Parts: sequence; structure tokens; C-alpha cells
Amino acid sequence: MTLREACPQCGSRWYKRNGHTHTGKQTHRGKGCGRACVLTPDKSVITEEQRRLIERLLLERISLRGICRAVGGGLQWLLQFMVTRFQAAPEDLYAKPAAGTPAVILQRLEAELDELWSFVGKKTNRQWVGIAMEAATRQVLAFHVGDRSGQSAYALWQQLPAV
Repeated sequence: MTLREACPQCGSRWYKRNGHTHTGKQTHRGKGCGRACVLTPDKSVITEEQRRLIERLLLERISLRGICRAVGGGLQWLLQFMVTRFQAAPEDLYAKPAAGTPAVILQRLEAELDELWSFVGKKTNRQWVGIAMEAATRQVLAFHVGDRSGQSAYALWQQLPAV
């Protein structure tokens, strides 16, 4: 544990107490710049190896809190990490036929559609996720988040590749 002697933003040693964090640590606010900080930071750096492990755990559908416990990171950091990874993904998902010779001579792409719902904030704010998957490999072809209307179904249909 290291004790900070100055504000991390402006470098000033002029600060005052400013309440506590949600975990009970004393926070301070710099009088020069107004930035809030903790004088005894416990910030742990997530290495690249741990980031690859987190990506694999996300693919395995492990719970977010379980990933935080396994890796030792915070939930807020994990959510921000997921947002950056999702933003780096391409807008349209490219569907590729499965490698190898299928049992049927004619190759064709068969898609399955599924939907699930969850709520955001309140149970009255339902959000539906429509997913189109390739039948043999379970590769996601397209998805759409919205309400359960014909317009949302049409938006999902428009995202399907023309293979």
C-alpha cells in the first residue's frame, strides 16, 4: 500500500477530505483542480494474459461476478472492458459456411432464429434480443436488440447476409 502525497491530476498537495467510497475508503478532493481521489490506492493492473483469460471466460458464459472473483478485478472495470471489446467488433457479422464436406451434397446455409428478453433498470422496460444462428455450427449470423414488434423482426431480417 502506497500513500499518495499529491493529487494525481494536478500534482498539488493541497486537498481536503471528501466523504467515503462505496467500500468505506476515505476520499479526498484536490482544492486546486477539484479531482476526487483516494490517498491509498489499491489499484491492481490487469495483465494481457488475464485479459485473454477474461475473454475466454466471457465466451464460456461465466457470470460477470464470477469472472471478477476469479481474476481479481472490479465489476465496473469488467463492464468497461466488455464495452471496448464490443465496439471493436465489426458492425455486420460475416457468415462463413462450415469447413468440410457435409453429409448432404448440396451445401446451403440454414439459419435458426431465437429470441430472449431481459429488462433494463425496471421489469417494465423489457428489451428483446433476436439472434440468427447457422444451424450446423451455431455461428451467430446477426442479432438485433429492440422491442418485440414487426419492425424489430424486419431489422433482424435485413441484417442477415445474402448467402
